[in-house]
Amino acid sequence: MVSSALTALTVPGTAKASTSAESYTVWHWNVAGNTLNHGSATNGMVRAAVASIVARGASFVSFNELCINQYQALVTGLRNAGWPADGANFARFVVTYPATSGGPCSGKDYGNAIFSKQPLGAAERISLPDDGKTEKRKMLCAPLEARPRLRFCSTHTTYVDAYRSSQLNAVLRKLEAYHANGDTVVIAGDFNLQPNSARLDGYYSSTLNTPNNRGNTGRYRELDDADPNDCPGYGELTVSTPDSKGACGTGTKLDMIFAREDKITGTYSGDSLAPPTTCATNPGGLCSDHRVLLGAVTLS
Repeated sequence: MVSSALTALTVPGTAKASTSAESYTVWHWNVAGNTLNHGSATNGMVRAAVASIVARGASFVSFNELCINQYQALVTGLRNAGWPADGANFARFVVTYPATSGGPCSGKDYGNAIFSKQPLGAAERISLPDDGKTEKRKMLCAPLEARPRLRFCSTHTTYVDAYRSSQLNAVLRKLEAYHANGDTVVIAGDFNLQPNSARLDGYYSSTLNTPNNRGNTGRYRELDDADPNDCPGYGELTVSTPDSKGACGTGTKLDMIFAREDKITGTYSGDSLAPPTTCATNPGGLCSDHRVLLGAVTLS
């Protein structure tokens, strides 16, 4: 069942004490900014997002499928709500489909975004292997200005099956390069695969071994991967309309928040939030075909 509260969990055998550990709340949403919201910044989606970010006390925020005017409205809305500590330096955008006549978002730029309650440093915009589509998939990362070894990233990888592995591998290589450089990284996004896909075995830690997700060889934990009440190893659905799919038949999960397990201190948790239904211009008022994914983690 999708809950509104976070369940705290401990990384088995991997938690490490750290005097510099800090706790963070991560908020991610694929908002279908063009597909469902038709590029509108005034139909209720932006308002619902701002209200949720503030109410949930988010530290980091990730958006997929966002139109540039929606991004600008989010910047204004979050600033007016008093959410960022520095209203001038808390948001970054990456274009995946540039403005063009006949393109998405009524011809405006389209892409992904990250926001941070604390000021951000310079962003890095990494191109992923080309999948042959007009939209060029990217990975967007930025460090905290005051803690430059802590980076937050967002990505939205391809649905084109022949290119899934190459894009996922490129993202993982970049995460590991950051780690080798001494950085702690959290990444959120729509990975267009379910957690029990073999293509994600290199992400999920080998310490994660459940009937719903096994054979893993990686070093990362997904913040909703160990809740004993919601398909352990898989997590809660992130599509807006419940279905009978997923490892436990409780719904499809495509959105994830990963952190390297050796950087996690103590407990971590995840939750899938029911989507807002206040976007009157959309069928059923649904503001997106995805749910918000919320995670809490303490990182060294």
